Amino acid sequence: MTVSSSARLRSSSLSLAICSVLMAAPAWAQQSAPTAETSAAASAREATDLDSVIVTVERREQSLQKYAGTAQALSQDDLRGLGINNELRQMQVAVPGLSIANQEGATEVFIRGVGSSNNTELGDPGAAPHVNGAYIPRPRGLGGMFYDLERVEINKGPQGTLRGRNALAGTLNIVTKRPELGGVFGGYVQGEIGNREQRGYETALNFPLGDYAALRFAGYHIEKEAGFENVGLWRHIQPAGIQDDNAGRLSFLYEPDDKLSVFAMLDVGRERGTGYPGANLFRAAQEGYDADDIELRDIIYRGVQGKVDNKLWGFQGTVRYDFGPVNLEYNGSYRDVDYFQINSASDGNTWPGRDLRERPPGQPATWGGIDYDNFGTNYLQARSQAQTHEVRLSSADDARFRWTTGGFYFHEKQQVGFIALADKGAFYSGTEFTMPDVDGKSWAVFGDGTFDVNERFRVKGGLRYTDERKSRDGIGGNWTIGLGGEGGVFQTRLGTEGFMPTLLDRPSFDVAGLSSNADMARFLLQGILRAGARDTMQQQLQGIVDGSRPNGTCIDRPDIGGNSVDCPANGQHSFLVLGVPSPQHGSSAFDFLDWRIGFEYDLTPRNLLYATVSTGHKAGGFNDSFDVNVIPETYKPEKLTALEIGSKNSFDFLGRTATFNVSGFYYDYADQVFQDLSVIAFNPDGEATGFALVNRNVGKSELYGLEAESRLRFGGGFTLDLNALYLQTKIKRGVVADVRSQDFGNGGITSQIDLAGNELPLSSRFTLNARLQQAIDFARGTFDWQVLAAYRSSFFLTQYNDRDVTFLRDTAGTVDRVESSAIAGFPDEQPGFTQINAGAGFTTLDGAWRFEVWGSNLTNKDVSQKALVGSGVNVRFLNDARSYGMRVRWNF
Repeated sequence: MTVSSSARLRSSSLSLAICSVLMAAPAWAQQSAPTAETSAAASAREATDLDSVIVTVERREQSLQKYAGTAQALSQDDLRGLGINNELRQMQVAVPGLSIANQEGATEVFIRGVGSSNNTELGDPGAAPHVNGAYIPRPRGLGGMFYDLERVEINKGPQGTLRGRNALAGTLNIVTKRPELGGVFGGYVQGEIGNREQRGYETALNFPLGDYAALRFAGYHIEKEAGFENVGLWRHIQPAGIQDDNAGRLSFLYEPDDKLSVFAMLDVGRERGTGYPGANLFRAAQEGYDADDIELRDIIYRGVQGKVDNKLWGFQGTVRYDFGPVNLEYNGSYRDVDYFQINSASDGNTWPGRDLRERPPGQPATWGGIDYDNFGTNYLQARSQAQTHEVRLSSADDARFRWTTGGFYFHEKQQVGFIALADKGAFYSGTEFTMPDVDGKSWAVFGDGTFDVNERFRVKGGLRYTDERKSRDGIGGNWTIGLGGEGGVFQTRLGTEGFMPTLLDRPSFDVAGLSSNADMARFLLQGILRAGARDTMQQQLQGIVDGSRPNGTCIDRPDIGGNSVDCPANGQHSFLVLGVPSPQHGSSAFDFLDWRIGFEYDLTPRNLLYATVSTGHKAGGFNDSFDVNVIPETYKPEKLTALEIGSKNSFDFLGRTATFNVSGFYYDYADQVFQDLSVIAFNPDGEATGFALVNRNVGKSELYGLEAESRLRFGGGFTLDLNALYLQTKIKRGVVADVRSQDFGNGGITSQIDLAGNELPLSSRFTLNARLQQAIDFARGTFDWQVLAAYRSSFFLTQYNDRDVTFLRDTAGTVDRVESSAIAGFPDEQPGFTQINAGAGFTTLDGAWRFEVWGSNLTNKDVSQKALVGSGVNVRFLNDARSYGMRVRWNF
């Protein structure tokens, strides 16, 4: 009987939640119209303010209100005012259609419900992250870039033509502040304090190098306690979610004339803390409790202390030269990520009446108490070195035919070590996937253009060809250790206090020639860098390696089965079973075309009508190896085709400029990747006995919706932003393995489920955002305040949509039992909710000082933003708990 190594695989959650919200600068950053001005002059000035919001969706700077598509730009002041300070995932409260979660340090971005939850070295984001337009393949540590910003752009819909690889759902682009030219010396210092012992600072200094060049230094630090609480008896374990982050950035800009521009940026960052929090609702659900019945942030921590240490740095540069009719631009970047994490281990949530006492040694797992002395957890080491290069030629911005063409090259090397430990295991002690050599390459050529048919009508189109290749070499599979005794099997302890795995520092990754027990025992021991204080594995196996005890040294202790099992008289085990991971060699190669066509029509200078059809792809890949003689199964790129029709409008309202934008959209999502089941082992009679999960293109979905947004200005300095969405989603095809039913005690056998007719995860039927702002001028400065209320109707967290779970009795598909998702431990519906953020501030008349108070999630609403489900697992990833504080900023 073979146990599947599915600890390595992640559920690929597909989610669709659609909305668009277009915000300009916050009200406090805009001047109120003095009463002495005429109404016409005031309207003209306000229109200019709206047009000043800039985005680079089409690789050119243009007004957001003039961009024929759906995007949003949030300035640094927007983010601060809404309490979105150092948590990238908090942005989703201000951006309908955006979902961000953090799993094992990897930032998962979903736009309009499309994205990817595959965080392995073979996974790729479905919504492409960028920093200053440079592609980020491993979005770890993006929250550490959240300082001294110009803006954050969220471009909705596939951007395959201009952004290319993995812009299936759109892009998120973090735009940093550039140095100021003209001999400007200045900067700011900002300090802040808040609840949960939050302390932080941010600073920037602009240093001129003559009139045509300048340097800008920016730095950032934040400390913050977790929003989770350890309610178990082992109070020395700190809960997940504690932050201690530092970052710095040095930028250089040189522009001697209006033709040449040279920009370079070096950034470094360090994230430390106790790991990324999740709440395992599985056991509470089996006891009859739903998420609303318990405190999701109250966790019973046990065993090992969670830890994260992420070191990253990067360099990027841009050189532009204007030759007149043609512009030449080169963009290059390099990013290095060195990430290490020990998962915070827990026994899930508490619930009313749960017995939190420690389980006495020797008591079975069914006893009401908790086995705190359980150090089973996951260790992850992930390194990435990625470079991008892009050369673009483009026409002048005032040409009748505005075009862009160029080439793109991407290369990433990765080294990844992962081990999942099962403390006190018998026949199974863990799963290791260590890959010292992972390689990914992609190149593309593209062209895109817009042609003015006349002064009011424009047509556009683009085409991009992409070639991508991936390969991987390493090891992957189970650590199998069976140690017989008189009356049963002894367990192996692995991972107690002080334990550290070798991971990427292994002396050898060659398992092809390991045949004897001595060879396999030696290989297993080489996976341990430092043994834990109460581990037994080294003692049990060392005699096999040196030949002194061919069946291993028998250790008789109560915590590893010594109460019910005795050692044989010769001090060795009565039998020995050892197994090591298998070789992992895989590769894939794909190419694809992306295209877009569309038109823009100016009904009037203030009313734009547009329509586009565009495509995007997410990279394909290959699965884990289950047989060294069989080439790993590959899966091809996912494809999204989107139709969007919309209108953007400016008009006079109560003597002031207002906007109303509306769009309708339809997505055809093809070759969708879901996890399916594969047979990996057979018994001598040819019957399937081992199963594992693989990624396959078995899905197809559609979604459509209507969204509208409006900005209205009133007297007294009031501004109101309203954003509404109606959304329908449906999975049209997808018969897949139901990972909720996987039975590792029966070879990993899993039932199948037909997802057709289900809603896509994270897709609320209705979404409504309202943001009210006011700015009031006083003799000594300006006072401003704002409130954001974001409502979402209920949505499902997984593609299973609370459907019943079918558990199989055998490989013939005989049904043993069918349970509701709640009884089986897998409720996955998030009820509708409203989240409220607010802020207020005062800026002195000379602009030198600003004082602010802010609050996010003020009602402390617990919202599940994502779920990771599997056998015995229903982990909820939550929004950030209530956060509030104050800050002071000095501009000089």
